[in-house]
Amino acid sequence: MEHPDVVVVGAGVIGAACAEALTAAGVEVLVLDRAGPASGTTAAGEGNLLISDKAPGPELVLAQASLARWPRLLDELRSELGHVAEVEWQPKGGLVVATAHGDELLEFAARQRAVGVRAEVVMDPYEYEPDLTRDLDAAVFYPEDAQLQPVLAATTLLAAVRRRGGEVRAGVTALGLRPGGVVTSAGFIACGAVVNACGPWAGEFSAAVGAPINVQPRRGVILVTARPMGIQVRHKVYDADYVGAVGSSAAELQTSTVVESTMAGSVLVGSSRERVGFDDTIRVEVLRVLARKAVRLFPGLADVPVMRAYGGFRPYAPDHLPVIGPDPRVPGLWHVTGHEGAGIVLAAGTGQLLADLYLERAPAVDPEPFRVDRAGVMA
Repeated sequence: MEHPDVVVVGAGVIGAACAEALTAAGVEVLVLDRAGPASGTTAAGEGNLLISDKAPGPELVLAQASLARWPRLLDELRSELGHVAEVEWQPKGGLVVATAHGDELLEFAARQRAVGVRAEVVMDPYEYEPDLTRDLDAAVFYPEDAQLQPVLAATTLLAAVRRRGGEVRAGVTALGLRPGGVVTSAGFIACGAVVNACGPWAGEFSAAVGAPINVQPRRGVILVTARPMGIQVRHKVYDADYVGAVGSSAAELQTSTVVESTMAGSVLVGSSRERVGFDDTIRVEVLRVLARKAVRLFPGLADVPVMRAYGGFRPYAPDHLPVIGPDPRVPGLWHVTGHEGAGIVLAAGTGQLLADLYLERAPAVDPEPFRVDRAGVMA
């Protein structure tokens, strides 16, 4: 493809979703990634599609629209691609529990219900998760929460892009902009627009092209256990303090208990958040905290071996909202980043919103809260 309409820089799930939505509308798209598809933040994710952790506000509105779109989009992709569109979709729901201050969880759920979230107060959480700790103060079940395999999701979206005539080039680094296109490690590419979907590296790319935005990396680590014997984890289960950790702006380590099983039978244990730049060191003390908290929630995990740990960087914006839209300083430059740990659930809606704005269609979600030139984002 010599002269694409749009070059998307970044082949993670957000860039892939943007490229898919654009090509579905007939836009010619070239996706570039300096490494390979889904090899960055997307590969380091758990695949959570959560409504349960979002307070009423713009992010929840986008998440609701996106979560409603995901099953429809996957059905469309299965019709188009066949077996290639397997993403391990699991609409299994999420159980949020409080080991203390249960009234706060119940109040949070009530505020969510007021804006259309299905949040069901559970009187007997052991019907949902028989192996949970008995030391619980409150529990709420969220039937809309789901899970998928993030790398498969991104590669499926990119397969649709290719099928429609788009192109994906791995090992190509976008270096800067010139009038009429983008300068890359493989030469100049003429195009009509460039989408910065670089995730945690979006701040670096934006500075390189002369339109800096305040998006920083936020580090997270996940433990993976062997298949447990004699213990079940049926849903996504997390302690209510997870909501506070997600919304925290602190740079220091934040941890909360998140436990879920995979289709392969292993158990994923999180979560941690800290701003340490691009230091990818996996620290043993962080793993110990995660393990201790997981055992507190599911005591039977104490005897389950940990197979490995992995970490990654999430794109953090100071107000915890994604950045979606055109840059007012550089014609033809768009930013789609800042989703932090919610990129998977927000991807389908984000791609649709970007396509709506690019094609000047009436957007399904109000784009105003995600503007590039809002306070604290545009440096």
